[in-house]
Amino acid sequence: MLHSATADTIYSGEISTKKKVKRLLSFQRYFHASRLLRGIVPQTSLYLLDEDYLGQARHMLSKVGMWDFDIFLFDRLTNGNSLVTLLCHLFNVHGLIHHFQLDMVTLHRFLVMVQEDYHSQNPYHNAVHAADVTQAMHCYLKEPKLANFLTPLDIMLGLLAAAAHDVDHPGVNQPFLIKTKHHLASLYQNVSVLENHHWRSTVGMLRESRLLTHLPKEERQDIEQQLGSLILATDINRQNEFLTCLKAHLKNQDLRLEDAPDRHFMLQIALKCADICNPCRLWEMSKQWSERVCEEFYRQGDLEQKFDLEISPLCNQQKDTIPSIQIGFMTYIVEPLFEEWANFTGNTPLSENMHNHLQRNKAKWRNLLHKHSSSRNADHSGQGTENEEQTLNEGETP
Repeated sequence: MLHSATADTIYSGEISTKKKVKRLLSFQRYFHASRLLRGIVPQTSLYLLDEDYLGQARHMLSKVGMWDFDIFLFDRLTNGNSLVTLLCHLFNVHGLIHHFQLDMVTLHRFLVMVQEDYHSQNPYHNAVHAADVTQAMHCYLKEPKLANFLTPLDIMLGLLAAAAHDVDHPGVNQPFLIKTKHHLASLYQNVSVLENHHWRSTVGMLRESRLLTHLPKEERQDIEQQLGSLILATDINRQNEFLTCLKAHLKNQDLRLEDAPDRHFMLQIALKCADICNPCRLWEMSKQWSERVCEEFYRQGDLEQKFDLEISPLCNQQKDTIPSIQIGFMTYIVEPLFEEWANFTGNTPLSENMHNHLQRNKAKWRNLLHKHSSSRNADHSGQGTENEEQTLNEGETP
């Protein structure tokens, strides 16, 4: 029998090899199937899919700046390659490939690496979430108050940070990693553990892909550091820090977007908004994201229960309902941030659209919470009218 350490090493090597092979095969498939690699918007097949699907995918890309963009449909139309397809398209749209003299094959290799390092088994923190955040970031980068000052570097950093901000997410939160003494918690000394890991993983893939090796060393280092600053800003524990700073800037009217530090700060805010914009989407998409994130919470709670750990807040399926979780999230996290974002952008069509969706979605969750509470009360009392039962059956259920 193999020594345990030796066996672990071999097993780890096998996993690594399988992952590399998977990446290679994935890249080769894209290389042969896609004209995106030549840096042009495709007129023929994006992938080896049915022409009807390809036509729909191309049509969707033509409307990638619309807020009602359905990332779930787009992911199906691209055969699960929404993140790679979206980023290739956006890099073309923004002229980044030409400006930074990027090799399209190398860019594609890097994006495939990023997409492959998301865990598809995660209900929420997966490559589709990354694609959704990236599409939202694209919308925010077009807001006139910001767009008029952005440089190509700002745009590339914003899109890359959005695409990679949750890469290799394990599907559990920071407190779970800390209380289980996970090696990442030790490595980053319990501070922004996941965000540091996402950043370092992104830097590792950038270097491995050699995407930016043609740029001067100082410029590459600056890009890596700014990516880190953007990704670390998504730590929800720093929410009040960023919100307080944004409020002060807006009150004092001292944001100078001609200056790189102020532009970078607003990119951080934009990424934070993109990361938690689900409640501002159309109800059908917003509801699906809500169910997905709560499913991930509940899985963590089940894991904690299995190992006799205290169940984390929001992770107890018996106590924490989807409507109650979402109402709290909207009230204490989403609304305060997006109120200040609207104060920055002004009453743009996008800002008003998001506000309207947010209010409608919150009202729907309140309605569902009321129905859920009424149902539970009726169950506990052994009563409940036929009309109440009919209302629950006809309405949306969490």
